[in-house]
Amino acid sequence: MTSPKKRPTPAHNSPRIGIVGLGIMGGIMAEELLRQGFKVCGFDIAPAAKARLKSHGGKPLASVQTVSDQSDIVIVSLATSHALQQVTQALADAAAKSKHTPLVIETSTLPLADKMHCAKALKAVGVTALDCPISGTAVRMKDRAWTIYASGPKAAFQQALPILNAFTDSVPHVGAYGNGTKMKYAANHLVAIYNVAYAESVTLARKMGLDPQQMLDLFGPSPVLGTGVMRLRMDMMVKQQYTPPTMKVEVWQKDMQVIGDMAKSLHCPTPVFNACASVYTAAMAQGLALHDTASTAEVLGRMAGLESPKSAK
Repeated sequence: MTSPKKRPTPAHNSPRIGIVGLGIMGGIMAEELLRQGFKVCGFDIAPAAKARLKSHGGKPLASVQTVSDQSDIVIVSLATSHALQQVTQALADAAAKSKHTPLVIETSTLPLADKMHCAKALKAVGVTALDCPISGTAVRMKDRAWTIYASGPKAAFQQALPILNAFTDSVPHVGAYGNGTKMKYAANHLVAIYNVAYAESVTLARKMGLDPQQMLDLFGPSPVLGTGVMRLRMDMMVKQQYTPPTMKVEVWQKDMQVIGDMAKSLHCPTPVFNACASVYTAAMAQGLALHDTASTAEVLGRMAGLESPKSAK
């Protein structure tokens, strides 16, 4: 693992950051901002998440409205459309009552229609929102390996960029609000296929009597074959160790559904993606919901008659 680059200490007049949704992604963003000297407050419905924020020096608050009132920039990181709807309403109510309008950076991977509704509802009360989904897992942020697909007004993007650069140097502005989510769909479409492709390759290697570790050692650094997804997920497949997960199968199912629905709405054929979907569904059926998506290798391994380790059963 490469050492993360040191970032400059924020000035005393740096913006106050609020984070709504302190799960895996929101939590690690809060920790990194605090590590770099930013003032961070936050809210989550889970008491344990708020306790983690406090243990790292952040300020847990009692509501979304309070976070909005005490922040110049609010980062939103949520798992469901229902949560986004509730948070959007709370942010809009707070802005309407206090006339304080923080910039909102929405980072969740959710249906585009729900993200657009969020921006529209906030704009109605004078709040600007950016659509900035993140490509990369929580563990990869430590290597500054995230890409954040930022979309929305250019002026707001420039305001948000110093905060987003706390996590990564790869923050392209990809156009109008919503383009970030579209780009994330395209990225996750590839990741879904890569995971299963690497699982199939590892299974074939094992059936042929090859050492899959040697295969990873040869293919991982290759400028032709190697990818970051390969180096991350195939390593787990080789070890047949899928916990702790970088992305749970049960969470990934949500992304698969969203991407499939988008493709269907556009009448866009996705035969390879569709073929992969059943492998993730089988992983759920085989009790691997809380395991990493690399556990697709166990699904194919079992189909091939290979023995699974106790950790993957």
